[in-house]
Amino acid sequence: MKVSVLGCRIDATPSYKITYQKVKAFLRESALPAYITVNNVHTVVEGTLKPRYKSIINNAWMAFPDGKPLSVVMGWKGVKDVERIFGPTFFEKTLEWGRKDGLKHFFFGSSEETLGKLVAACRKRFPGAEIVGQISPPFRPLTDEENVHFVKEMNESGADIIWVAFGAPKQEIWMAENFRGLERGVMIGIGAGFDYIAGNTTHAPEWMKRYALEWLYRLIQEPGRLWKRYLVTNSLFILFTAMERLGLKKFE
Repeated sequence: MKVSVLGCRIDATPSYKITYQKVKAFLRESALPAYITVNNVHTVVEGTLKPRYKSIINNAWMAFPDGKPLSVVMGWKGVKDVERIFGPTFFEKTLEWGRKDGLKHFFFGSSEETLGKLVAACRKRFPGAEIVGQISPPFRPLTDEENVHFVKEMNESGADIIWVAFGAPKQEIWMAENFRGLERGVMIGIGAGFDYIAGNTTHAPEWMKRYALEWLYRLIQEPGRLWKRYLVTNSLFILFTAMERLGLKKFE
C-alpha cells in the first residue's frame, strides 16, 4: 500500500524483515529491473517543490519512509503501524540477511577510500556476503558514455542489488535515468549508508532514534553541510503539512 505524503506516494512498510522479504521476492520473480527510493522530510519537500523529482519518487517500485514524520503523517491518514525504514539500517540488515539467500551486492558512489573501508568492514561484519563490484565515479556530472559503461559493469557482475550512494536528490535522478539499462536487479538509493559501515559516520543513540532526533545527531556531526537543509526543509514540511491538515491546500 502506498500513501500520499504531500503528493509523494510512500510505501506503508510494516517492518524491516517484511520489506526485505518483498525485495527478495521481487529479485527472484521479476525479470525486469527497478529502483527504490529512501525518503525523508528532505526528499518529500523536494518532490513537493519539483514535479520532476516527485515523479521519480512516485514511479519507484518502492518508496521507503525513512523518517518518523512521514509515518506520523501516514498515521493521520489512517494507516497505522508503519515502521520507518532507515536507509543505512536496511543496508546493514540486507547485507546480513542476504548472506543465506545468496544476494549479490554492488556498491556505486562515494570515494575510493570509503569504498575500500566499506568492503573491508563488510567482510568483517558480514562474512560470506557477496560483494561483486564497486565503482567510485567522478565527483562531477557523468557523461552518457560513462553511465553506459558503469551500467554494463553492473550487468556483468551479476548483481542483485546496486546500492547507489550519491545523496539526494542526485542519486534518485541518476537511478531513474539509468535503471532501465540493467538486465535485472534493483537499484537502491542509500545516501550516507556507505559512510556508516565504513566508519565515517556513526549511528545516533537508540534514544534519539526512538524520539525521531536522528536528524539532530547528524546536524551536530555535520553542521556546515546540513544546517540549511534541515532549517529550510523541516520548516517547509511543517508548513505544508499544516496547510493540508487545515484544508488550505491539497498536495497531489
